Amino acid sequence: MLKSMTGYGKGEASSSGFRIKAELKSVNHRYLDITVKLPRYLIYLEESIKKLIKEKLGRGKVDVFINLDFESISSLEVKVDIPLAMNFKNALSDLRDQLQIEDSIRLSNILSIPDVIRTEKKDLDEASVWETLRSAIGSALSQLVVMRESEGQQLKLDMLEKLGTIEEIVSEVKIRSPLVVEEYRKKLNERIAALLEEPAIIDQDRLAMEVAVYADKSSIDEELTRMNSHIAQFRSIIEEDGAIGRKLDFLIQEFNREVNTIGSKSSDSIIVNKVVDLKSEIEKIREQVQNIE
Repeated sequence: MLKSMTGYGKGEASSSGFRIKAELKSVNHRYLDITVKLPRYLIYLEESIKKLIKEKLGRGKVDVFINLDFESISSLEVKVDIPLAMNFKNALSDLRDQLQIEDSIRLSNILSIPDVIRTEKKDLDEASVWETLRSAIGSALSQLVVMRESEGQQLKLDMLEKLGTIEEIVSEVKIRSPLVVEEYRKKLNERIAALLEEPAIIDQDRLAMEVAVYADKSSIDEELTRMNSHIAQFRSIIEEDGAIGRKLDFLIQEFNREVNTIGSKSSDSIIVNKVVDLKSEIEKIREQVQNIE
């Protein structure tokens, strides 16, 4: 199933004494790029989280936000650094005496010093944390994948509609192409006749040769055949499972190459206008392809 690279999901899971919340956001990217933001004391789980996500996603820039909340104050420990507090008290006393300031040292002065009193989280059971985290990420991933699949289907319908427009324009160019040579023959014949007093002396063999050379130089049959082949390939690839964005991106480049060649070979104003229309539709598809996994 075709998937977009844009998605969002969140999940929660609880264990004894704590709750984990996971939030995932993804946007388009050339490769799979995962950034994990989680509490410092869970940093050891970063690679395991990335591995879990790689099992479900093939491409995209994915931001992962992990938050762990303790459900009771019993999960926290308050620690006082007595030696640090004594050092600050002594330093403040020396400062007061040196400056000859009549003031008393209060407890609030000591408590305002960073790290004198700090809270620390009690040791967590790593196995329990991982199982809870995996559950939360699993829920978030499921939501994200569903969203990517849903948007992917919308992109698919839109691209197929534009592909149909491209196919119609190619058919119109194919019908117009042989008429261009015949019109060239007629105009060349009229031009020569206008220059000569005796139209009957026009060398028909030479005229036929000139028309043949023009027809060969301006022939776009091969390009039109390849365009139809690319259209068929696009429809086939878009039905494949897995990451197909890069395949489609390459194929769109081939679309552009054929259309540019058609434009360079043709001097017919009608075909030139059709080339402009083709480029416009191809560019619309190219923009959509950039967001496909």
